[in-house]
Amino acid sequence: MKTFLGIGLGPIQTGIFVSGASKGSFDRIVVAEVDDTIRNAINTSGGTITINIAAPDRVYTEVCRNIEVYSPADPRGLEKLIAAAAEAQEIATALPSVKFFGPTAQWLREGFRRNPSGRRFVYTAENDNHAAEKLAQEIGEAFPATHYLNTVIGKMSDVARGEECAKRNLAELCPGAGRAHLVEEFNWILISDAPGIETRSVKNLYVKKDLFPFEFAKLYGHNATHFLLGILGDSIGLKKMSELSGHPELVEIGRNAFLNESGVALRRKYAGVDDMFTESGMANYANGLIDRMQNVYLSDSIDRVIRDIRRKLSWDDRVVGTMRLALSQGVRPVNFAKGALLAARKEFGTDPAAIRAGLAELWGKDQEDGEAKQIFDLIVNASL
Repeated sequence: MKTFLGIGLGPIQTGIFVSGASKGSFDRIVVAEVDDTIRNAINTSGGTITINIAAPDRVYTEVCRNIEVYSPADPRGLEKLIAAAAEAQEIATALPSVKFFGPTAQWLREGFRRNPSGRRFVYTAENDNHAAEKLAQEIGEAFPATHYLNTVIGKMSDVARGEECAKRNLAELCPGAGRAHLVEEFNWILISDAPGIETRSVKNLYVKKDLFPFEFAKLYGHNATHFLLGILGDSIGLKKMSELSGHPELVEIGRNAFLNESGVALRRKYAGVDDMFTESGMANYANGLIDRMQNVYLSDSIDRVIRDIRRKLSWDDRVVGTMRLALSQGVRPVNFAKGALLAARKEFGTDPAAIRAGLAELWGKDQEDGEAKQIFDLIVNASL
């Protein structure tokens, strides 16, 4: 019996892993989901879901069938999930955060104990560079043929709820689900390496022997520029990322930031790792991403892109972390500083002293710390 097990049923799970498993000739596709409405709707519909896919010129749908959904909060569902964990050859976690690994690890561990020598690949998709290691730590027992893999997911996605589905002409996940999943057509999903990984069946997963440089490029290239373009759009009252296409001067700030600041820094730091870290490779990566970020069919909300500003201004995250990376490689991040200033003003107000105090508290760094002072000065003196 060839079994795939998914944990969490958001658009990353459906649009990447369930979709990939449906193309991979699995006998069973089992998913753990605690939301009663969505779980019952899928099971009532006979295990069929519909995913909306945003191409550059349209939205089309993909149908996945024969999906079984169980809740770990229900004793009967929990037993079904434990049994699926025992027999599954491939498993994907796509939870809101690695903070949810604890309860999940309890029943996964029980399933693995029932088949301790079974070979299984566990893909972790929680947008954490060390999600795989953290899940293995939560499992807490060694299973010699169980391999925990990190991922780099550059695929953008969205969830529409209620009346928004009809307004945006999106197909519901299934009748009665009350929501629609929308993912972009881009499907180059990177995973870390493991013995026997060439036998995997989930489609559209690509192995990199050293995943960390690509994780850095995702955070300090893709995510950083996405946020920069979002905060630039917000500063002039835009609501959708697609509206940036009418403001080429803002798009060029983002492009210059990506190509000449984070892109140069990434190329210097990871020279020779992969063709992506060459001048032409980085240009292809950056320009393709910037075009995709403006896809009108993805209908990406600027509020979604710039949410949780305090986290994104933290010391190692996409705004300040990118500036620090650039400076470490001899690059002055003047365009990213513009985005940082707009974000800091939105969070702390326009007074430079208030911005310095707010960032100092956020970073836990004294303003006389050499690196912190350099970042402070770049931000508060940025030209808008």
